[in-house]
Amino acid sequence: MNSKIQKMELNDGHSIPVLGFGTYATEENLRKKSMESTKIAIDVGFRHIDCSHLYQNEEEIGQAIVSKIEDGTVKREDIFYTSKLWSTSHRPELVRPSLENSLRKLNLDYVDLYLIHFPVSLKPGDELLPQDEHGNLILDTVDLCDTWEAMEKCKDAGLAKSIGVSNFNRRQLEKILNKPGLKHRPVCNQVECHLYLNQSKLLAYCKMNDIVLVAYGALGTQRYKYCINEDTPVLLDDPILCTMAKKYKRTPALIALRYQLERGIVTLVKSFNEERIRENLQVFDFQLASDDMEILDNLDRNLRYFPANITDHITEDRCHSVS
Repeated sequence: MNSKIQKMELNDGHSIPVLGFGTYATEENLRKKSMESTKIAIDVGFRHIDCSHLYQNEEEIGQAIVSKIEDGTVKREDIFYTSKLWSTSHRPELVRPSLENSLRKLNLDYVDLYLIHFPVSLKPGDELLPQDEHGNLILDTVDLCDTWEAMEKCKDAGLAKSIGVSNFNRRQLEKILNKPGLKHRPVCNQVECHLYLNQSKLLAYCKMNDIVLVAYGALGTQRYKYCINEDTPVLLDDPILCTMAKKYKRTPALIALRYQLERGIVTLVKSFNEERIRENLQVFDFQLASDDMEILDNLDRNLRYFPANITDHITEDRCHSVS
């Protein structure tokens, strides 16, 4: 069984594959690698591809998707593609041009899902991370409700099938949901979520409001030195997780991924390794017992691999795995 069979319905009637392939590459010379790994992912059964303007590789990912369409592996409607609006384009008049720019790079007519990447606005311009002479990020003052109205117009224009948010907390979600004249509700909220940060309260709130939670960093994080302290525990080395992996005769990564799916969370995973890309699809081949789910629930320690402060999070976003 592969990911294209397993889908979850969104509140606007569309559906999203529950396992997605993340495409972020940490260095410019990995862009080609991200293109090749995306081709492999599609070949082995992934149909949900997650990317962003911030990653600066949408052209390469688009080439991978188009090549798989042209060689007959998939049709466009088989692919669920997610892109994200970057923080320098929150002003309403910049939202559609930003999406159209992504579509040109992708060589696609529409995206399946378009997200507000972060709930904080930065000074518009060509710089992804505009800074002043002291190295501080230059923020912009934008009402995200106005940004959301522009997102709604993109959906109405057919440029995005569905629209949602990323890295929003409950208060920020409520601001959108309580917006006067709201036309389209966010279909999802993509956040850091893993065994050490299981987001149980946010998950409950999202479920109560028919919003799908999408997890990035589900396996922890690759240990880039500028992301986390060297003393931060490696999630996949957790002794309880490893013991459970032996019990099920699976890898710790598969147990960590299955845990999220059992909770009704759409889960993103990234790899440049063909063997691991194939292995990740084995997450559909088994289930976890309820008592084991409870054991895994108790691993939560409210630990973020990515900075909790939102402006720091943006500054260091280039270290995160898939959001």
